[in-house]
Amino acid sequence: MKGWHLVQLYVNNAFLNGDLHEEVYVQLPQGFHSKGGNVVCKLNKSLYGLKQASRQWNAKFYSVLKKLGFKQSKADYSLFIRKLNNSFIALVVYVDDKLIASNKVQEVEALKVSLDQHFKLKDLGGLKYFLGLEIARSDKGISICQRKYALEILKDAGMLACKPSKIPMEQNLKLSKLQGTLLLDPGVYRRLVDRLLYLTITRPDIAYPVHKLSQFMSKPRKPHLDAAYKVLQYIKGCPGQGIFLSASSDFHLKAYTDADWASCIDTRRSTTGYCIFLGDSLISWKSKKQSIVSRSSAEAKYRAMAVTVC
Repeated sequence: MKGWHLVQLYVNNAFLNGDLHEEVYVQLPQGFHSKGGNVVCKLNKSLYGLKQASRQWNAKFYSVLKKLGFKQSKADYSLFIRKLNNSFIALVVYVDDKLIASNKVQEVEALKVSLDQHFKLKDLGGLKYFLGLEIARSDKGISICQRKYALEILKDAGMLACKPSKIPMEQNLKLSKLQGTLLLDPGVYRRLVDRLLYLTITRPDIAYPVHKLSQFMSKPRKPHLDAAYKVLQYIKGCPGQGIFLSASSDFHLKAYTDADWASCIDTRRSTTGYCIFLGDSLISWKSKKQSIVSRSSAEAKYRAMAVTVC
């Protein structure tokens, strides 16, 4: 909405930057021979494969950002923020991938120089592809989808040529953990639902059916797998569908919520569903089973409203 600059960075050999605070010894690599018998190498820096490698890299990067004046967000620990006079800069960290958003391009360039003094960076330019998310930006706003990832799911499931469906799940479909034949290979179902869960990052339209399917991961049955394939048929009809963040919206926050009373036939617990808009842009959504049984539909909806407001 404010036309901020979005830049993506990549840190080469990120885990090698971590500092070790204890003595770690490793055997000599193959091809190196020592005359003195059992000789080992002492590590001066972190190495890929060490259990503490990711933790040490995170500590090193956090210490550098702290020196540069960044503060870590309490709502999302991967988000770092810095405010200086009229400039604002936000940095999102995912291991070696970095995402920078700022209202001043000079601040972005200065941050690149500062980080490059500590780590070997690769400037990937404007934001286009991040963690499987395909991002396209124009004057009208930002479009985010996972088309490539969705097609990979269809390909791995052998359903690239399946017949498309207009709906992700049959209306009033009741799934139970006790009905149907147990799958001989439950790993097929678990892998599929795991991948569909990541697809809900940009697909609020499949949040409810994927949430339902994720409740049967321990002992999946044939009706559960059939319902999962129905979701794939729906994805086949619109693999490039995603969300659009409008640049012309206002900053008015709107939330919509509902509850499906006693929808679970095994536990009689209700399901909460909500979506939150900033102006015309959908920024948050969720479908989740409530923690306790509600005695009435009014009680279930009050609980749904409480979760949405939180």
